Amino acid sequence: MNIHFDFIASIYDRVIGPPDAHRLQSALNLPTTGWLLDAGGGTGRVASGLSPLVGRLVISDLSAPMLGQAQIKGIACPVQAHVERLPFPDGHFDRVLAVDALHHFADQRLAVAELVRVLKPGGRLVIEEPDINRFPVKLIALGEKLALMGSHFYSPQQISYLMAANGLDPMIEYDDVFTAWVIADK
Repeated sequence: MNIHFDFIASIYDRVIGPPDAHRLQSALNLPTTGWLLDAGGGTGRVASGLSPLVGRLVISDLSAPMLGQAQIKGIACPVQAHVERLPFPDGHFDRVLAVDALHHFADQRLAVAELVRVLKPGGRLVIEEPDINRFPVKLIALGEKLALMGSHFYSPQQISYLMAANGLDPMIEYDDVFTAWVIADK
């Protein structure tokens, strides 16, 4: 288990900064009256800005201290779980989101399969990840390796292959810096 996040939970939001809420709203096709799962959602940094746009919100993460920070933000449904073994029934969520988290999951193939499993037919899966093909991300990956974080970065194309292997037809969108969004409807 990666305990790095347990130690930085109280300062994580100040170090990482806010997400692009408008970009995520568009990628997730929000608002919706349905359920949103923020997998690997940590402190709720992303989910807290999206909660007014969904019917119900669940955030899952392995780190109890990170989830504690989410509760401080008023996120009422934090769930401590491995994303590779989510404790939710098939087809439970209308939207599933993983922001800057996939490279931290122990088994990315199984994680994507689980995210697809808990997504309703007609629902949308959005995975936002740093693009390992870009030089600044290669430096971040090296730093995480040196910090023994156990991270494994997949390229946007590899993430799209993982989604396709689970029956989805993903598309990839890029920003001008180093982020990619892999988006698919079920």
